[in-house]
Amino acid sequence: MPQETFLKKILIWRAKHISHRQFVYILSIVIGFVSGLGAVVLKNLTHFIQHVLEGKVVKYYHHAFYFLFPIIGLTLVYLIIKYIIRNKVSHGIPTTLYAISKRKGIIKQYQMFGSIFTAPLTVGFGGSVGLEGPTVATGAAIGSNIARMFHMNQTTRTLLIGCAAAGALSSIFKAPIAAIIFAIEVFSLDLTLVSMLPLLLASLSAILTSYFFFGDDVLLPFTIEDKFFISDAPFYMMLGLFAAFTSIYFTQAYERIQKLFDKIDSPIKKLLLGGIAIGILVYLIPPLFGEGFDVINKLIAGHPEKALENNFLNMDLSNVWVVILLLAGLVFFKIIASALTFGAGGVGGIFAPTLFMGSIMGNCTAKIINNSGLVNNHPVSETNFTLVGMAGLMAGVLHAPLTAIFLIAELTGGYELFIPLMITAIISFGVTKRFSPHSVYNMQLGRKGELITHDKDHAVLTLMDIDKVIETNFVSITSNMNLGEIVNTAVIQSNRNIFPVIDAKTRELVGIILLDDLRPIMFDQDLYGEIRARDIMLPAPEIIDFDKDKMTDIMRKFQDSSAWNLPVVKEGVYIGFISKSKLLTAYRRQLINFTK
Repeated sequence: MPQETFLKKILIWRAKHISHRQFVYILSIVIGFVSGLGAVVLKNLTHFIQHVLEGKVVKYYHHAFYFLFPIIGLTLVYLIIKYIIRNKVSHGIPTTLYAISKRKGIIKQYQMFGSIFTAPLTVGFGGSVGLEGPTVATGAAIGSNIARMFHMNQTTRTLLIGCAAAGALSSIFKAPIAAIIFAIEVFSLDLTLVSMLPLLLASLSAILTSYFFFGDDVLLPFTIEDKFFISDAPFYMMLGLFAAFTSIYFTQAYERIQKLFDKIDSPIKKLLLGGIAIGILVYLIPPLFGEGFDVINKLIAGHPEKALENNFLNMDLSNVWVVILLLAGLVFFKIIASALTFGAGGVGGIFAPTLFMGSIMGNCTAKIINNSGLVNNHPVSETNFTLVGMAGLMAGVLHAPLTAIFLIAELTGGYELFIPLMITAIISFGVTKRFSPHSVYNMQLGRKGELITHDKDHAVLTLMDIDKVIETNFVSITSNMNLGEIVNTAVIQSNRNIFPVIDAKTRELVGIILLDDLRPIMFDQDLYGEIRARDIMLPAPEIIDFDKDKMTDIMRKFQDSSAWNLPVVKEGVYIGFISKSKLLTAYRRQLINFTK
């Protein structure tokens, strides 16, 4: 009660002294700080766990613990979710996108701390996923609940969720501009002054938080030493194609493994199957342990042999083709390890695996070019190809080419690689989009037509609720009613000019009767006992399925049929009508709210 009174006083004071826009600016700063703090907590907890396990247990006991760690970590995650949180913890960005499109930006409160408890255990114990998704999920949940606490509307909630995403990425990578672009690309926010300033404030607040706790430490510390030569442009085009093929493999492998685990009902079976499989992979291929940023840094530094020195085949790393083969193996198995981690119940994200695979793919491509006689004058830069490879895979897998370009540009501290970044990212994105229309983040929502996009009409329709435009004040007629019963029980009692005809037993819709069809015969009482509803009913021009049809489908059905009212059924049973006038009125209201 005192808390509610205090909050009420804040709301009253805010209404008197601060405008809505100014208050949104304040909230964006707070959310940016909280998202940055969430990133700090998640990173530090994960690194502490990894330091204890890898620095002491493995070093002083036995390498075989690599097999046990993922199973232990996933078991702890399962126990925490089942007995402490008691709710399913989201996988980050896909769940956040679902909340925006189908839950009006409302995210449950337990998501504010669910990822903090589970993601460090997943990644720290060797789960082959990243922390970026859980960090975004944590910030988004906090942003959503702060917006609800201060009675913000749906549009503002969505904007503050975008602020949380920008804050999370800005804090993790110290790349504030790329973080803003990420929020705009992935969450389909409108690029206007109203949205830009809160995103800037959140990103700035988060990066200052990161500097306060981490100082100048950067997750991927490097600077560009090799220049870009225009003669290398064809090779970056080749890299773009390789990135596209790798992105398609990434998406297909991830989806198929997820579908395999979806068929398993028991979470214990998922845990055992996935845990043992990821344990075997990590034991045989230690670079798959955790996020893999140490491997990326070794590649950029030009020391791939240090990342491969523990290969279980004990292959000769002085042979460059052996190195290429082993690196290609890391690319192949990383997404399998990541998908297995998710399937077993782990909590994490795919951002880090994307960077991991992209860096290795780029490094492999450069090595192949340099050692296959394709270059005569000067070898291509393996470091630059490693960096640009990350951008290529991000553009393909995440369908975020601008984020990919600006992230690598900011991480390298300059724009010397801007041209090769653009070449590779656009080719990768264009080719991947042709074969995989939706990114890994929005794959499921996209196929259902529930994805918010930059197409404003589509976005507004997606945000509309079907049940709020259904009208139920239509008088139903059974198919065996005679004309007299129709006139006395329907026409006289109703103020509508259309009547649904239903089966008396099943309540299924079998047709409709228009008042215009009744007028020529309704005053001829000699026909009252002779004509039945089934004799004069017509098939509906279109039928709306409540469970299957989205708003875009409904709009199309109205357009194709030129009807003014269409019946709605649920599992075949009639439940009401949707009128074009009410639908357009609801659309206009949603459009006003969407563009505020």
